[in-house]
This record gives sequence, structure tokens and C-alpha cells, in this order.
Amino acid sequence: MIISKKHAVKSLFISLMLSLLFTNVHAQSPIKIMLYGDSLMAGYGLSQNENLAAELSRKFKDSHSSISFINASISGNTSKNGLSRVDWSIGDNPNIVILCLGANDMLRGLDPALTMNNLDLIISRFVSNNSIVILAGMQSPESMGPDYQSAFDGIYPELSNKYNLIFMPFLLKGVALEKDMLLVDFKHPNAQGIKVIAKNLEPYIVQAIARLK
Repeated sequence: MIISKKHAVKSLFISLMLSLLFTNVHAQSPIKIMLYGDSLMAGYGLSQNENLAAELSRKFKDSHSSISFINASISGNTSKNGLSRVDWSIGDNPNIVILCLGANDMLRGLDPALTMNNLDLIISRFVSNNSIVILAGMQSPESMGPDYQSAFDGIYPELSNKYNLIFMPFLLKGVALEKDMLLVDFKHPNAQGIKVIAKNLEPYIVQAIARLK
């Protein structure tokens, strides 16, 4: 009962915050939020109604109907792929971008310095377009070795500090390594895992909306 009351109070607080923000910050124009990543956000193995964009749309629908989520994530993308299509994606003029790339770089053992450079360029392009960027980090497993793990994991906080981004340390918090939250490949989130990610992302999105001018 205590836990449920805690969640109810938190949900009410977020709803009130969103109502206030929409009234004072962005009352007239719709807010476009772009998901810019790989299969972890694209919805690999899930129906269109179960992917992250759909879940976030449902979560924010009651708060305000003028938020739209753009699923610009592509399964299999590396940071280099993301960089190659960033100018095309900027054409949608997103107000907020949730960026999470690098997992496929890590799985391929690519040099973290290359990943960092690609992400740096992607961020700079979105920032130059006046988008608020939420950077969601990834983490390397110990099996990659301590040097690689340290270099890779350090990419995200360093870029976040450089550009003063809104920083979500780990996109898969509460989902990674949890079998009940993953597809049978034990890598990608299932529908329940997507719900957890959406819930974890919610306060960062509220923070991003507050930064809009």
C-alpha cells in the first residue's frame, strides 16, 4: 500500500508538472520528440503498438495531446550509421531528441574513440538545430576487458558534460540481464521491458520540456 501511494503521488506530481510546463512553455505549438537510436529503441521483435515510441505516446497522452513521438531509430545502426543520416533526420525539426547509439559499436569491438567522435558530431548537429538532447548511455560488459569497458562507458558522461545535456546514465536500467524483461535473445527488451524504459525516461523528458523556450 505504501509503495502504491508513493507511485500515485509521483504520477500526480509529473502530471501537474507537465500541465504547468505546457501552459507556460509550449502552449501553442506541438512538441516533437525524436527517438534516435538502434534496435533497443526501434522496437526490434515487437509490434508497432509495443515499441518505445508507442508506449511513450500512451504515457504522455493524458498529460497533453500535442506531444508527438517520432521513431527515428533503426535496428543494427552503429554510431557511424547514425551520423550518416543525421542531416536527413534534422529535417523533421525535433524539439527534443532522445539519443542512444553505441551498443552495436561495442558489440563489434569498435574503438570507443571512434564512437565518441561520431556521437559528438551527431550531438553537435542536433544542438545546432536548437534541439534539446537527452543522451541515454550504454554500458560495456566486463567481458570486453577493463580498458575497453572504462573507455566505452566514459563516452556518455563526458559528452553529456561537454554539451550540458540531460543525461540518462543507462537506457536499460532495470531491464538488462532481467529475463522477464527481455526477448528470447536476452538482448532486446520485450513489451514489459519497454514499459520499464518508458517509465525511467519520463522524468528526463519532463526535464527536457522544461528547457524549451
